[in-house]
Amino acid sequence: MAPGRQLSFMLAFCWLNALLAGLGTAAASTPDDGESILHGEIGRQNNQSLLWGPYRPNLYFGVRPRIPKSLMTGLMWGKIESYNDFQNTIRYTCEQNEGMKGYGWEEYDPRRGGVQSIHDIGNGIDITTSFVKVPGGAHGGHWAARIKGVLNEDVPKDRKTIVVYYVTQEGDNSELQALAGEDDKGYEGDVTLKGHSESLGNYKLVVTKGDGVQPKSDHDMSSIRGPGQTVVQSLTYPEEHLWQAKPILFKQIKEGVDWLVENKYDVAEPPPPWQVYLLTNRPGAGNVQIVQRVFEGDFEFDVLFSSESAGKELTSADVTREIMETTETFGERFSSVFAPKAPFTADKFKKFGRSMFSNLIGGIGYFHGQSVVDRSYASEYNEENEGFWEETAEARARNQQALEGPYELFTSIPSRPFFPRGFLWDEGFHLLPIADWDIDLTMEIVKSWFNLMDEDGWIGREQILGAEARSKVPAEFQTQYPHYANPPTLFFVIDAFVEKLRKTNGSLPTGREHFSQDETLATASLDNPEIGLEHLRRLYPLLQRQFNWFRRTQAGDIESYDREAYSTKEGYRWRGRTLAHCLTSGLDDHPRPQPPHPGELHVDLLSWVGLMAKSLANIGDALGLAQDVDRYTTILTAIERNLDDLHWSEKDGCYCDATIDDFEENALVCHRGYVSLFPFLTGLLKPDSPRLGQLLRLIGDEDELWSPHGLRSLSKRDELYGTGENYWCSPVWININYLAIVQLYNVATQDGPHKETARDLYSRLRKNIVETVYQSWEETGFAWEQYNPETGKGQRTQHFTGWTSLVVKIMAMEDLEAAGGRVRDEL
Repeated sequence: MAPGRQLSFMLAFCWLNALLAGLGTAAASTPDDGESILHGEIGRQNNQSLLWGPYRPNLYFGVRPRIPKSLMTGLMWGKIESYNDFQNTIRYTCEQNEGMKGYGWEEYDPRRGGVQSIHDIGNGIDITTSFVKVPGGAHGGHWAARIKGVLNEDVPKDRKTIVVYYVTQEGDNSELQALAGEDDKGYEGDVTLKGHSESLGNYKLVVTKGDGVQPKSDHDMSSIRGPGQTVVQSLTYPEEHLWQAKPILFKQIKEGVDWLVENKYDVAEPPPPWQVYLLTNRPGAGNVQIVQRVFEGDFEFDVLFSSESAGKELTSADVTREIMETTETFGERFSSVFAPKAPFTADKFKKFGRSMFSNLIGGIGYFHGQSVVDRSYASEYNEENEGFWEETAEARARNQQALEGPYELFTSIPSRPFFPRGFLWDEGFHLLPIADWDIDLTMEIVKSWFNLMDEDGWIGREQILGAEARSKVPAEFQTQYPHYANPPTLFFVIDAFVEKLRKTNGSLPTGREHFSQDETLATASLDNPEIGLEHLRRLYPLLQRQFNWFRRTQAGDIESYDREAYSTKEGYRWRGRTLAHCLTSGLDDHPRPQPPHPGELHVDLLSWVGLMAKSLANIGDALGLAQDVDRYTTILTAIERNLDDLHWSEKDGCYCDATIDDFEENALVCHRGYVSLFPFLTGLLKPDSPRLGQLLRLIGDEDELWSPHGLRSLSKRDELYGTGENYWCSPVWININYLAIVQLYNVATQDGPHKETARDLYSRLRKNIVETVYQSWEETGFAWEQYNPETGKGQRTQHFTGWTSLVVKIMAMEDLEAAGGRVRDEL
């Protein structure tokens, strides 16, 4: 029986047992055992299916498993026409300004693989990396990569390119060895590495000869190097240095060049550059294996990883077949999962959507290492005094941080070149499209994040795990503080999961016999609701702990300042404020009351806590916990009342932060922008709310938030519009616009006084956002961190395929403009 059918059969068998148990039949004693067995089997197959991947997203291409100390690989390349070329053109880690005309995954499924294109105009070459997985055995099966280089049309056809495939193996009880080639100077054919580790068992990695011309040289170096051959250097380094592939390669090249200069050749008549930079062939045992070759013109070769436990070894013919099947399967699934609705049905939008989503899900990485944390709990961190931001700066300057861990995290990332690590508030947005594609992968990532939670309920807002991750972050931004919060967007994902569970309604899945194992695993926790409910039962205490941590550590002061409010408890303020920033809110430099005051109350934070309470009530209902539902509903009611009592300004027609003025009295400070909309954005306003009409007017006003390219982060009329860093002081951000589009849709599809206004705003905003992101992608080859509200141009961080990829969901949302037209025609 095929693996997919076998798993579908097991799901159906367990389901029938559960149904029979509900009817009180003789099978009633078996469901618990059956569900436990099935849960374990699905967990095992899930881990195997997701074990390997290009989980080093900081590299243009790097493969590793989700295992702390294990095999890691990476690709490097660079042109080599002059002696200065290689050191200046080598590509390895993704960088912002490296002569790229776009790069990324054109299609990608974490359970099967995909194809990535890299348009390296600086080196005059297009690199394609195809990655596939073949399941089997006990160690995640086989995997393979096909590396293809095609010179640009305007580049000389004899352009030389040095290519390096770099392999390391961590672990005390591990082995990695390069088998000797045809002669001691290099390899005319394939390069074979054999390895062993406790986590991977025995394996073989083959770098094939492939296709491509290797250049010849008239310069006599035959005594040390065979012309036109592949070379391997096997080295042993301390594990803490293994991630530094580029410095290690340059060190080895320099040693070779120095030897040539000192012992062999006159610098006045040197060999050609490509021959000078070719390493001396020294294969053998070592935890670092550098496979290096030079191509003249176009080239192609395969990297074949075969696990001994998975049986027959991979061949290049297998790779060709798997790439074709992966491409075909991805196209079919994408058209089904993210079918774009009008006006985005043209082929150009389909190609755009595939790229955006593939780069989001292809940006999933596995990280392992220590984190820098300050657990001094200095008294200044309570932020109780006026001028507290100066006191906290002094406390931070005492440098009481220490390394903690190691920890591990499975996560998607905002940007491969600039933010290749986990960000808590970004992740909730990342996972919304991924949940539509593969809900069980999504829950794996959610569980990974909650595994980082400490006993108090804190999760660090930025996960910088290990030396490699820290190398991308300035020292002043590395330390995490256990009193700093971040928007709890993972609750969006849990709510989406609960909604999907409810839609199954406990019904037996039908018509899934033809599904592949990958597709079956992607929805296993929905196809068997008891497994989905078990996910919720395990996460629920952690979600409650985080909720309680928020309410305790971010509590605001209502009573001391004689504020009139429905509840004296439900008011909050972000800790970590400075004069210029509120980084913990995620909205960095968005204007807040000045100067900061310990009596501040922040409307966006109260909204986030309300979202959490609403979500917990929803989960409690799914789990049948009536008392919990009552408790969280009571808290939610208090928050909804306090949003109006503490934060609504009738004069400004929006919600505002509160502070304490010079007379020690409560005062609202209104900077109309994203903060003003948060009760609406988080779904806490009902369609008939008396506040909603004024917020919709603010959204639609071209002199305030509306622009042809999306909602501005700050009103055009605000005195701080476009000033300072101008990070969240005018630019259009896709995550906030997505929340607005979702809530406009909700209002537009429910009865209420603002239905038609919301329908119009929804249709126009949806169109503006998609076209803005598309146009920049078409012009530059990249998604961007934010967009200019005046020109629509992408700006700041490039290759920002994190929450900007939400355009895929936006394109797949209903076209209410067309639906409204149909309704009017019928009337």
